[in-house]
Order: sequence, then structure tokens, then C-alpha cells
Amino acid sequence: MSAATTSPERQRDNVLSAVALVGGHVIAWADDWEVSGATDPMTRPELGPWLRGQKGPFDGIAGAAVDRLGRNVVDCLNTGYRMRDEGKLLLTFGHDGPWNLDDDADEMRFTMEAMGAQMEHRAIRRRNREATGKARAAGRVKGKPPYGYQFVRLTPTGGVDHVALHPHASETIRNVARRILADPEDITPSSESARLTRARELSPADHRAVMYGRKPTGAPWQSSTLRDILQSEAALGYLMHGGRPVVGEDGHPVRLPGANGEPVEPLWDRATHEELKRIIRARGDAHPNGERKANHAYLLTGLAICGNCHAPLRTHGGTSRPTRYLCKGRVLGLPGSANCRPAPSIKVEDLDFQMETWFLVEYGPFMVMETVYDPGNGVPERIAEVEAARKRLRADRDAGLYDEPDDAEWYRTRYSEMGKELAELRREPVRAPGMVTRPTGETIETLWNKAPDVQAKKEILKEFRVRVTVWPAGSSRRWYPGAMHGPDRERLGT
Repeated sequence: MSAATTSPERQRDNVLSAVALVGGHVIAWADDWEVSGATDPMTRPELGPWLRGQKGPFDGIAGAAVDRLGRNVVDCLNTGYRMRDEGKLLLTFGHDGPWNLDDDADEMRFTMEAMGAQMEHRAIRRRNREATGKARAAGRVKGKPPYGYQFVRLTPTGGVDHVALHPHASETIRNVARRILADPEDITPSSESARLTRARELSPADHRAVMYGRKPTGAPWQSSTLRDILQSEAALGYLMHGGRPVVGEDGHPVRLPGANGEPVEPLWDRATHEELKRIIRARGDAHPNGERKANHAYLLTGLAICGNCHAPLRTHGGTSRPTRYLCKGRVLGLPGSANCRPAPSIKVEDLDFQMETWFLVEYGPFMVMETVYDPGNGVPERIAEVEAARKRLRADRDAGLYDEPDDAEWYRTRYSEMGKELAELRREPVRAPGMVTRPTGETIETLWNKAPDVQAKKEILKEFRVRVTVWPAGSSRRWYPGAMHGPDRERLGT
């Protein structure tokens, strides 16, 4: 697909053509250009509020193609069925008139185009993964530079030659680290984020945008982002992947390539890195996902959502009635929950039991694994050291340093000892250093049963990204372990 067919201008023209074909007009644009097409349409910053009913009334949505609605079948069908259920139009360029998902032929065509978008997206991801794997294996950088660093290209369109410290960003983050280390009681990542925002210091995303010639959005600094930067080993100059340093063949982290073949200068040393981590964790800022624990000991608060309006379920009850998970979106006047009738409601103990049973069946038998560094037994390093020492000894003899009888005897004895030592080392089994993944001896079910409280179990669910969607008692599906909207949900009566 050429750049012309995917450019914003061409897509805008295609949308206008699709709208004009049905005699309509555009009342607003939802331009999510900087958002991945794989993002759920409901959570996109521009389109999401319209779909959730937070932007006012509209008759339908129009896109340049089906693959602009989503990059997988689920997202496309979720949006399509949502428009159908709400009686709104769904238009895309190249299709004559609105999509009618109640028509078998139209539904099949829509699904096939969504499948094409999904296959294309997966092929792109596969190629990117392969390219990233090759780059990591060769010790080359790929992707985005960590905050405080910049990629240096010898020619504007050439590849990355080496990595260097960004003169301004590196000093900014170093100053933050110095301030926190100097006064850990009063200077925190939250206060520093507010200070940087007030000082109009570009946030990491805006800083990267400016480096690559794009306009900044004016996004503020987030304390969670700052905590991640301060605690990341990228600050030590390591090549990172998935939030972890890439480990080389020698078992040591691979360093980013600097100028003249030397490793890049780190933002700070290991001792500073460890001290920053200790200070941040001591303040309670290192919870998983950067979230604080809830005040109420309910397993699924924050994880259960309404199948009607996608609002989070809340708890309701008292001493005389059992506590229930309940959607209060319509009662609270949330714009997207105006038509949430009847609101889903289910006993806390019932939903907790069903979700726990499902989770333990799906994940419980699997082993909890940990990845640790195994330094090996050091045999190859000791062999190399002895060989280098024997080579130096031989070079000294060739230079005439051991020609005297006493020196010659010492040389022969030492050289013979080194030979015996080498023979013994070569007979020893070699265990190379490197990262190893090993079972902890516990299953996930054991870890779950050992959790001291409900909050600890909730952290396990969060780690596995568990969500649960709940519908009213009269629907065809009462609950589902995941966020879901589409053909599996029958139309609900009022």
C-alpha cells in the first residue's frame, strides 16, 4: 500500500466521499493519527468519547476503510455491532451506502475485510519482531531512544551510527536524580513531575516528537513515567527490550554503542541506580502498574465492567443486605450510561467465586517461573587467563629474559605447571554464563492460595490482565472473563 493511499489527506477525501454518497455531512473529526490502529476504538482519545456517548448525539461514523475502524476482527465487529444496536449508520469508503450487519452478505463482507486488516497487522508485527530480534542479536539499536539519549546518524536518511547523550534531556533527568537523592523526604517523583510541567519542560513523548520534527502536544509530565525512567536500567547505557537489558553471549548486559566503538556514557552509575530504586520503593511508589491499593477489600473492583455501557462496576450493600457489584453509571449521570437499563447487578461472593474458579482452571496448573542470571562455573575464563599468561611467559623467553641457568629452570617448572593446570581445566565440564529461566517449584494455584489477602489476589489478576464483563440477569450471557462487545451479546430489552 503506497503512502498516498494512507495519507491523512487521502483518507479525509475518502471519508467525505462516503458521507456525500448518502447525503450526509460531517459534524466532527476524530483524528487519532498518533494512536496505533490496534488500540481498542472505545479507548482511543478522539473516537472513544463519541462511542461512549460523551460527545453528544450523532447519526453514525464514517471511515476511510474497514481497517481504519480497527486492526483486528474483534475491534471492527465490536464497533459495527455497537452502531447496529444503537441504530446508527456505519460508512466506509468503497462500500455502497451504510453497512447492514443484519444482512448475511454484508456481514460476511464486513467480517472478511476486518480479517484482512487483522492478517495485515499481524504480518507487520511479525516482520517488526524479526527485525528487532536480528538487531538485538547484532547489538544494534532499534525503536525509540531512551529518555536522555539520542540516535546519531551520519547522514539524514542513514541508519543509526551510534548513541549519544542528549545534551539537554540528559542534564534534565540527571538534575531530577540529584534533587531526589539530596532530599528524599521532600523531593519525590510526583513533586518533580509537577515542577517540570510548571517549568514547561517537554515531557518525554513531546521531547521525542520534537527530536523527529513533529509538533509537541503540550502533555504534562506524569509521575509514573518519571519513576520508570529513574528505575530503568536504560539509564546505565544498556540495550533494552521489554523493559529488561538484552543479555549478550557472555551473559553480561549489552551496552549501547557509543562513538568510536566505545560504549555510550551512562546517565549515572550502578550505585546511583540502586539508591534511586531504594528511595522510590521506600516511599511506596513501586506498586505493580504504578497503582495504589484500593481501600476496600473486594476482589474485582476496578476489574469488573458493565456489559451495557462499559462503566466500571461499583459495590453496593450494607449490614442488612449482601454486598453486590452494580453499575451505577446511569444513577451517577454518566453520559455514556444514559440507556443502561436494566443495570447489571450480581452478588460479590457469587462473581468472586465464579472468577476464582475460572482463573484457577485456566492458569492454576501452570508453574511460576523466574529468570535469573547464572554466572556459570568460570572454566572458559580461567582457561583463557592461563593461556594468556603462558603466552606472555613464552614471549619473555623468546626475548631472552630466561637464558640464565637458574631462570631457565624456573621457566621450565612454571611452564610445565601451567600446562598441567590447563589440562585439568579442559577436563572440567563447562557451564556457560547467561540468563536462565527456572521453575520456582510453585504453581499459580499455590501462589494464589498463599496470598495473604484479597488485595494480593487482585494483584495476581492484574498481572494476568484479567477483566470480567457483567450483563443483566435477563441477558443470554451473565458474565464473561474479558472485555467483550459484539455478536455474542444478544440485544437486551428495556
